[in-house]
Amino acid sequence: GVLEAAHHVRAAALAALPSVPAFAEGQPPGSEELVVALYIARHDVFEGNVEPAQRLWQLANCQLPDSYVPAMVRHLSSEHADIRAATAAALASAIQEHPRTAAEALKQVVESYSDAEVSARLGAAAALRSAAAVWGDAEVPLALDFLIRNGLADHHDKVREEMVTAGVAIVDAHGAQTKHAQAMLPLFEGFLEKHKGLSPEEEERYDLVREGVVVFLGTLARHLPAGDPKRLTIVDTLVSVLGTPSEAVQRAVSSCLSPLMQPVAGDKEYVEALVARLMASLTKGGNFGERRGAAFGLSGLVKGLGIMAMKNLGIMDSLKAAVEDKKEATAREGALLAFECLSEKLGKLFEPYIIYILPLLLNCFGDVMPQVRQATEDASRMIMGQLTASGVKLVLPALLKGLEDKVWRTKQGSVQLLGAMAHCAPKQLGTCLPAIVPRLSEVLGDPHPKVQSAAQEALNEIGSVIRNPEVQKLVPHLLSAIADPNNSTKPCLDVLLETVFINTIDAPSLALIVPVVHRGLRDRTGDTKKRAARIVGNMCSLINDPKDMNPYVPILMPELQKSLVDPLPEVRAVSARAMGSLLQGMGSEAFTDLVPWLMDTLRSEGSSVERSGAAQGLAEVLSVLGTGHLEELLPSVLEGCKARAAHVREGHITLFQFLPLTLEHLFQPYLQRVLPAILDGLSDESEGVRDAALSAGRIFVDHYANTALKLILPAVEAGIFNDNWRIRQSSVLLLGKLLFKVAGTSGNIVLDGGSDDEGAAEENYGEAILAALGMERRNEVLARLYIVRSDPQYPVRTEALHVWKTVVVNTPKTLGQVLPMLMQELISSLASEGEDQRTMAARCLGELCRKMGERVLGRIIPILRTGVSSEDAATRQGVCFGLKEVLENINRHQLAEHLADVLPAVQTALCDANPTVREAAGEAFAILFKGGSGSGSAVDSVVPSMIAGLESDDKFAESLEGLRVILSVRPQIFHFAVPKLLKQPLLVNNMRALGTLATVAGPALHNHIGSTVPALLAVAAGPAGTPKQEAAREAVAAIAMSVQEDGLHVLVSEMLKGLEDAAKRRGAAELVASFCRTSKHDVTTHLAALLDAVVTLLTEENPEVLAACWRAMEAVAGAIPKEDQAAYVRPLKEAVSTAREKERRKRKNASAAAGSAAAAAKVLAQPLLVAGFCLPKALAPVLPIYLQGVLQGSSNEVREMAAEGLGELVDVTSEEGLKPFVVQITGPLIRIIGDRFPSQVKAAILMTLGLLIGKAGPGLKPFVPQLQTTFLKCLNDPADVVRSRAASNLGELTRMSARVDQLAGDLASSARTAEPQVRDSYLQALKGLLLSSGERLTPPVSASVGDTLRDMTRFVGDDEGFRTALAVCLGAHTKHAGAEQLRTTLQAGPLSSPATKPTAADRQLHSMVLAAAAMHAGPTIEEAGLLKPFVEAIQRYARDEEVPVKVAAGRAAARLAAANRTTLPGGIATLVALLGPDQSSEVQRQALLSLRRLAGAGPSALEPHLASLIPSMCGLMNTTSGPTKAACERTFQKVLQVDTGLEVAQRYLAEGPGPVVRTTLTEAFLRRLQQKVGDEEEEMFTGEEY
Repeated sequence: GVLEAAHHVRAAALAALPSVPAFAEGQPPGSEELVVALYIARHDVFEGNVEPAQRLWQLANCQLPDSYVPAMVRHLSSEHADIRAATAAALASAIQEHPRTAAEALKQVVESYSDAEVSARLGAAAALRSAAAVWGDAEVPLALDFLIRNGLADHHDKVREEMVTAGVAIVDAHGAQTKHAQAMLPLFEGFLEKHKGLSPEEEERYDLVREGVVVFLGTLARHLPAGDPKRLTIVDTLVSVLGTPSEAVQRAVSSCLSPLMQPVAGDKEYVEALVARLMASLTKGGNFGERRGAAFGLSGLVKGLGIMAMKNLGIMDSLKAAVEDKKEATAREGALLAFECLSEKLGKLFEPYIIYILPLLLNCFGDVMPQVRQATEDASRMIMGQLTASGVKLVLPALLKGLEDKVWRTKQGSVQLLGAMAHCAPKQLGTCLPAIVPRLSEVLGDPHPKVQSAAQEALNEIGSVIRNPEVQKLVPHLLSAIADPNNSTKPCLDVLLETVFINTIDAPSLALIVPVVHRGLRDRTGDTKKRAARIVGNMCSLINDPKDMNPYVPILMPELQKSLVDPLPEVRAVSARAMGSLLQGMGSEAFTDLVPWLMDTLRSEGSSVERSGAAQGLAEVLSVLGTGHLEELLPSVLEGCKARAAHVREGHITLFQFLPLTLEHLFQPYLQRVLPAILDGLSDESEGVRDAALSAGRIFVDHYANTALKLILPAVEAGIFNDNWRIRQSSVLLLGKLLFKVAGTSGNIVLDGGSDDEGAAEENYGEAILAALGMERRNEVLARLYIVRSDPQYPVRTEALHVWKTVVVNTPKTLGQVLPMLMQELISSLASEGEDQRTMAARCLGELCRKMGERVLGRIIPILRTGVSSEDAATRQGVCFGLKEVLENINRHQLAEHLADVLPAVQTALCDANPTVREAAGEAFAILFKGGSGSGSAVDSVVPSMIAGLESDDKFAESLEGLRVILSVRPQIFHFAVPKLLKQPLLVNNMRALGTLATVAGPALHNHIGSTVPALLAVAAGPAGTPKQEAAREAVAAIAMSVQEDGLHVLVSEMLKGLEDAAKRRGAAELVASFCRTSKHDVTTHLAALLDAVVTLLTEENPEVLAACWRAMEAVAGAIPKEDQAAYVRPLKEAVSTAREKERRKRKNASAAAGSAAAAAKVLAQPLLVAGFCLPKALAPVLPIYLQGVLQGSSNEVREMAAEGLGELVDVTSEEGLKPFVVQITGPLIRIIGDRFPSQVKAAILMTLGLLIGKAGPGLKPFVPQLQTTFLKCLNDPADVVRSRAASNLGELTRMSARVDQLAGDLASSARTAEPQVRDSYLQALKGLLLSSGERLTPPVSASVGDTLRDMTRFVGDDEGFRTALAVCLGAHTKHAGAEQLRTTLQAGPLSSPATKPTAADRQLHSMVLAAAAMHAGPTIEEAGLLKPFVEAIQRYARDEEVPVKVAAGRAAARLAAANRTTLPGGIATLVALLGPDQSSEVQRQALLSLRRLAGAGPSALEPHLASLIPSMCGLMNTTSGPTKAACERTFQKVLQVDTGLEVAQRYLAEGPGPVVRTTLTEAFLRRLQQKVGDEEEEMFTGEEY
């Protein structure tokens, strides 16, 4: 047993032997054979047996005898390798223990070799190898001689290999010893010498010996010292042996050379000579064997020296030159042999050179010499077989590109190289073949026959490396299909499908199968596609490594995707399964884009076929990925079921048709989440979505009816009462299918004729349903099914009736069983929000009453009566609807019989706390009212009691709600109720009741608006916050909201009357506000009147009323649609004007009622403001109307009116009230003024902007640059009014401008160069700047402006406008220019002394400058030392014959006197002279006006000069009439100060003036002057231009 083949048997024997008594007692075996066997067991190759054998050896006290050799050597012939190995190891150990036995052992081993058995020869080799180290000096030569003569010549490869190994072991063990080395070397060299005259058999045997000896020699050389000359001798010997025409010998030499070259690498000369020797043999060798041996030697040499030797020794260059040698075929062949051997020897180290030799190989494929072509093929095969993955990537593109070459030889060579790639390593083969085979199949169609032939041979080459035996048999079919796809693809697919695969498919097999399958997937016929898809699905289960399929996925997947959307369902199904199989076989990592593509296709707008295929594919994919992936994807799928696009909804719902088929029971937990989406889809507006949802529902029912009944049934039931009839129809259909499934029937019956209660059901159907659902659930389901039989939609009714007849045997009996549940469902349905559900419940209940009558009334009415007391409001509402249906479907006799039960229920419900219940009770009450037999008297008793109950707070709510409900069905009662509710004094409860009942009175309300609204407004206008006022306000608002459109004119009329009545005004304003905010009617026809009324009332003095009116205005303005706002510009403007006029009259009345003239003047001096527009944010409601009119007005007239209205609004608004809206107003005005609108619109806008500048001030600072630009642009406008207003505005704007110097200079230069028609505008603007901001001008700029203006005086001519504007501007310049500039201006003009008399035009200009300077620079005149000449100039111009000159002189005299009192006497004298009778009326009126100015500046200053003034004035008044006389009277008022009393006049009269004065200034005349104070008061000098 210890020498058995199986190690476990040997272990068992070793475990048992210690139990043998003799061994246990320490007695060794009696037989030598047993001792040797135990000794061999100690060297067992299985380590687990060594220790037990050792213990047993010691236990038995065994000793190996010296005579062990024969017994042990016999075991070397064992058939079992383990026993031979153990025996060889034991023999080596025994020789070591007994060295004297070595010779005997060697002899016995050599003799055992003579045995013909291979096992004996292998045993001898194993013994020689194991004992290599223990052979003595005498045995080593003998052993080597035996090995060389016998062992190396053995005809068995395995024996010969073991002999070589044994010899190498002996040389390794003893070669380092000099004596042995010296003996071995001649021995080896002797056997390397060539022997002549040998037969072929002997030559072959001798080659085997030399191959082994070469290995021994190489091994021996490694043990020689580095400097030993014998090493080089050995190398030379080995190189010489390369000429042996034996590939085995040459390979052995090549392998031995490699380790020997590194020590001699330093001897460059020797190495180069060696390389040259090999290259010479390679390229010029006399025979193939010599050239082949040189190639092997060269490869071994390079391997030993390193890859850099290729470059350093010029080997590659020499080989390339040899290949390109066109003359010597042997050189080309030798170089190609070298390429082959180098590639084999160096492996991947040779890859960098492959790309350089590829062109050489391509050329050599077409060599004229066959031996060169053969060498090329061999080299190519070897090179391709050694390629790594990176090498394939390096080589393959170049070869594939070679297929496109126009030269057929190059193309042929590329094809042959590609064919040679079939010999790549399996891993690289899988990488390159997917790219090679399709290109080779294309080349099969090349026009050149040799290229075609090469491609066919290349494909055959690929087929030859297929290891799968089944595919090997199919190679002809596959190659035929590749070569002729049109005719051979389908037969090849059939053969593939019929083949039973036992072995896995390798990469070459895939390379041939996939193109055929790919072509099949692209075929037009669906049958071929289906076959190809089946093969694709099966492939992943047959391949050895899923990675082998990776290169083909980009090829197959697009075609599978196309097949997935094929019109044929079978193709789609097979493609979907194939896709799932691919995913399962290769893993999801290889298909990261698959699920997104399926989802995109699922949502695509293509045909439903595409979406169905995508859904089927996705279902298969999800079945592979598992429920975890489904869990992640399901939310987005359910979301897609609700998408806006119908095709998206359809695609997502279609997915649910296939998930149950692929996931089966795994999909069951998701039913609850998915079923609502299916039910929603059943009601979809798109037919495709409905069909998809219905199909999915059917599949759910088919698959899960028995296993998930509790999940499916509730979802299906939920759809039965859905608002959408399509969902109801589909839900009934699914419910029927579910019940049919449970009952065990198909339901595929046709029921024609007969009553509704006749069907084809059987008793066992009902029993099965009852067993599956239980009694309660069965009753619930059948009750709902019976209700749906009364569905408003015919398809739903028909389907429900079909299901009912199929599963119910006896309808009356079944109804009796389900009646309580049926009534519960009916009551719930009657109270539902869905109209269809209520309708079907009502019809069902009516049908019950009609068909079954007294059989069910006795049970139905008690259920309804009990239901009125339910705690659930929805149940109570349903009961009321049920009562209504019962009352509608019973006759008078039945009503009379059950009235005692019905009436209390209706009365109770009428006063229910829930409004929906009361409404339902009202409908029942209306039906009851129509009934006869005592119902009328019952109704008559209800209404009066409810009206009376309003007076009690406890019964108010119930009575009011009951009345409201009754009124909703009997509006005529409102006529009876109103007089009672309006009974004076008005009670709070009555007013509340009025408001509530008005909401249901309908048209009956219109007749009572004239009586209810005024009465309630009077109360609503009372003290705020009281219960009575609140009740009245709420009631009148409710009435207003309840008025229908045809009664609005009456309501609006009453509201307008209320606004006019001061006692009702606040209440009316609040009603207007409430009505306009909440009315649902079109009130646009009344908005203009309401707007006019409330805006006019903004002058109200009562703060509460004013606030109410403003809120009303806000509501009215808010009710105007934005697009219609421009139409309300005119009404709003007129209303604002009216309000302003009212305010003006109020102020006038206030001034008239003032106790004194000073008080009256104070009143008149206040700004004219409308109180309502001064409230916080007061302009917010009306501003959008004006702005819309400005921006979107239908005509220029509207735009102009809107702009003017804005200005008017700004004018009547306080600064604080205007501040929040400055930006809102200014921005649009700036924008629109730049458009091309008529001058009237622009002028209106400029006027408004001017008012804004004057009132808003700093609030406009952000707009200053824009406004300045706008005004400057308008200065060139053709219209005078636009230019004038722009100039005025620009002047005022400079107060806020930061850069006045630049602007002043620009205006001055523009005025000088502008056209005559626009230069006055520049001067006007410059005047405004000088007056407003002249003090901010720098002196140089001020002087420059003055120079420019003075220079312009030379060009005045007869242009009166220019003259006036220039004079005014010069005067304005003097205000802040300083004394020097003033002196320059005056001396250059009014105070100049020309050589000739100035013209009339010049005198007019000078006098105007004089007047303007007196106005603006009066105090500076004396400072400049010009007072005397200035007075003289005034007097001179006052005597001028030109009226304009005299007028200017009068103004100058008065202004100078006001500024400098020292000139007052002279000034008065000048004015008195101008009042003379010889003066024109214009001069006289101007003198009077100037006197009034003086009197206004200092009232008491003129009193000392009355003696000279009054006579002239009295004479003038007595001799003139009209305006001059009126001017005299107004002057008397000022001069005599009659506004403060008559004291001044009386003192003057006491001095004794002349008779003319006394007759003029009578007491009556003076009294009359007092009464006229402020009557026509005007602003001083408003008409003066200078």
